[in-house]
Amino acid sequence: MPLYEYKGLSRDGKTVKGTLDSDNLKAARTKLKKDGIFVVDIKDKKKAAGIKKSTIRSTGSVPVKDLSLMTRQLATLIKANIPLVDALTAISEQVENQVLSEAIADCKNMVNEGQSLHKALSKYPQVFDKIYISMAEAGEMSGTLDVILLRLAEFTEAQAELRQRVVSAMTYPIIMLCVITLVMFGLFTKVLPEILAIFDSMPDMTLPVMTQYIAAISKVFVESWYWIAGFIIITVLVFLNWKNSTEGRKSWDAIILKIPVVGEITRMVAISRFTRTLSTLLAGGVPMLSAMDIVRNVVDNHVLAMAIDEAKSNISEGESIAGPLKKSEQFPPIVVHMVNIGEKTGDLENMLTLVADAYDFQVKSKIDGLTTLLNPIMTLLIGIVIFVIVISIIVPMFDMTSKLGG
Repeated sequence: MPLYEYKGLSRDGKTVKGTLDSDNLKAARTKLKKDGIFVVDIKDKKKAAGIKKSTIRSTGSVPVKDLSLMTRQLATLIKANIPLVDALTAISEQVENQVLSEAIADCKNMVNEGQSLHKALSKYPQVFDKIYISMAEAGEMSGTLDVILLRLAEFTEAQAELRQRVVSAMTYPIIMLCVITLVMFGLFTKVLPEILAIFDSMPDMTLPVMTQYIAAISKVFVESWYWIAGFIIITVLVFLNWKNSTEGRKSWDAIILKIPVVGEITRMVAISRFTRTLSTLLAGGVPMLSAMDIVRNVVDNHVLAMAIDEAKSNISEGESIAGPLKKSEQFPPIVVHMVNIGEKTGDLENMLTLVADAYDFQVKSKIDGLTTLLNPIMTLLIGIVIFVIVISIIVPMFDMTSKLGG
């Protein structure tokens, strides 16, 4: 027989908690009603424990689209004056993603026990990041949770779109590079050795210089491919280990900002994240200093994060945010100018949103242009490599044919 855990109010208004055995949920409610207890919450103790255990075990991430959809649905329910616990119950039953569903179900239980929503969300950092939790806290404190959640959903969607755009732009070059590498490896280890063996069988034949270079490269690949592979793997591992160290990360972040095109796009993406996140947090009622602590992490670059830290230090001393951003020389003049105007007019949130929209558009244009340019460049490179190899083979073949014919 199932064991139910309940929470309710007695006839004299006192809170009562306990457990009881019953055939089903309906029978348990009926029994409690006969005992004069108004049921506030009741659940199967075994199932609830199973959900909580499963949730604690769930460490997988949640797709942005699922999180955004859930946030929109929760905002709609709250705006319709549905109690928070009931709204969370409905959402947990409707969400398809198992990790998110379990997290929401557990958050509902914590809220029902008297915890605030943002405290409950903070138990699941792998699902809800600092921005999400801070916005939820601001919404609860200001009594505008529905509005804040809607802004949060829009912010999440915008960030996901920007990330997807960057990933899509990087996908084609990476795929092409892998294809070129595999094709070249196959040519130099399988195809060319067989053709070159024919030339070697003719001792009186002198190969062109280009063919000799190709033959030497092919010989290195055939005889020492494992050394080459080992060297590449070790180099990558050493680089990653250095890059993940504190000093290495600082140096790499500075280097990548100086790389042509890549550095420009990296800076644009970071500025877009910085301005949109800060705008969203300020519009949600998050204090400036707390917001600055959060946005320093979203830029994902140590150099820019240090400039933001300096700006935060200035703000804590009663100064402006624009000054340190300008002094760092890491933020374009137009960004500093817009921030300065926003501070002076008291409309910083809208100014930051305008900057974010402008940089999102610039990132899109830059990436589209780069993708359009990369297609012919990659095709040209492949063509040049194949042309050199073909010429290196055809020229001695014609020479060999003429000698045999003579």
